[in-house]
Amino acid sequence: MASQVQPERIHVHKDHVPVDGNYVLYWMQASARTRHNPALEYAIESANELGLPLLVCFVVTDNYPEASLRHYRFLLEGLCDVAHGLAERRIGFVVKHGDPAEVAISLAEDAASLVIDRGYLRPHRRWRRDVVRAVDLPIVEVEGDVVVPVETVSDKREFAARTIRPRIHRHLDRFLVPLHPSPVASDGRSLGRGGLDVCNVDRVLDGLDIDRSVAAVSHHQGGERNATAALDEFLGKSFSTYDEHRNQPQTDSVSYMSMYLHYGHISPVFVALCATRAGAARQDLDSFVEELIVRRELAFNYAWFEPRYDSYSALPEWARNTLQDHRDDVRDFVYTRSELEAAATHDPYWNACMVEMRETGYMHNYMRMYWGKKILEWTNTPEYAYRTCLYLNNKYLLDGRDPNSYTGVGWVFGLHDRPWTEREVFGKTRYMNAAGLRRKADPDCYVAKVEDRTGLTIAGKGDDGAQTTLQV
Repeated sequence: MASQVQPERIHVHKDHVPVDGNYVLYWMQASARTRHNPALEYAIESANELGLPLLVCFVVTDNYPEASLRHYRFLLEGLCDVAHGLAERRIGFVVKHGDPAEVAISLAEDAASLVIDRGYLRPHRRWRRDVVRAVDLPIVEVEGDVVVPVETVSDKREFAARTIRPRIHRHLDRFLVPLHPSPVASDGRSLGRGGLDVCNVDRVLDGLDIDRSVAAVSHHQGGERNATAALDEFLGKSFSTYDEHRNQPQTDSVSYMSMYLHYGHISPVFVALCATRAGAARQDLDSFVEELIVRRELAFNYAWFEPRYDSYSALPEWARNTLQDHRDDVRDFVYTRSELEAAATHDPYWNACMVEMRETGYMHNYMRMYWGKKILEWTNTPEYAYRTCLYLNNKYLLDGRDPNSYTGVGWVFGLHDRPWTEREVFGKTRYMNAAGLRRKADPDCYVAKVEDRTGLTIAGKGDDGAQTTLQV
């Protein structure tokens, strides 16, 4: 079958002759959007070729690891957009509540063929493996959530950004191309019956067995429309200062794309194409592409090729060795996880980080580095620090539980980095402190920004233990 989707994005799991069926099934679990979705366009092409309607299914499962009410609401807001977008294209859509693999297997019983999108983390890969084993149909997996498919870039875990960057850039021209909506030959809307009404978000949430201890946030809402609006605002207002302000947390020169990319509400190819056409200066475009594509896809490479992506044991040997050498060093401050979670440290800058993530579901990327480094410095062992970083990151951030989460936390402990000057506690891993933060940015203004955004007062003392007076 001829397809506009690049062949490198397509992985054939089972190449049977299509069987008699009532529809082609696209099990949507990663790319929750209707535009610039390679798996969706491939599924439409397949359905048209067979003269069948297309049914798209999404499965909402209870108690996804580390997901809470905050994450589920954002997900469901996106699925409401999917429902509207697919209806406009005359495509059937059903959202079921249950085990994703079991529901996909059940719906495949009446299908002629099955299209799935790619997942990178352990639960996602297990679901897909179970479906492929159980379903005796033509099954095609289509990658749609990185710019350059991971296995096109490399066949192994890459060491650092500098090793993966040239591998990605040599393919960019071929993969940074528009994906056009395919015409839909057969109306499948009547197939999408009997599922959850995902546009009644509160009712769906009431019926789920989920962690409700982390409240939803009003600062960010999910979905294709909100993702596109956030992108348009960034490109129109902040892109021209992106390179200058990227590491200035007191500013808002950020795209907020990470949360939408995490849920598949927007395509990284679409984001990159929009940025390319925005007319920004070369340094701003290059800096944005570095974050959006190179750094993000280094994280996907890590999650794909490293089975222990969420484990301290997967960190580089040099980093684990140097942290082991310094595990008994005296810490000036030691905090429990509950004290950290309460933003009850001596450091107002760190407390502002914790308040921002806890109250808004987002934290400025530059402050994420400082936040993690201080947890390493202020907890009793590096292993406990690693677990604490992941726990807080995944609990509160809307873009938590993502390949970027595991590499971002790993970077704090030496992943994708190099040895630096040896210090107490940190060993040869990279060091950050409040004085360096003040030299490079304006963290007092960042604290003021967080206070204004959350309505909370940030408390804390300076590095010397003296009470800090903030000009806010």
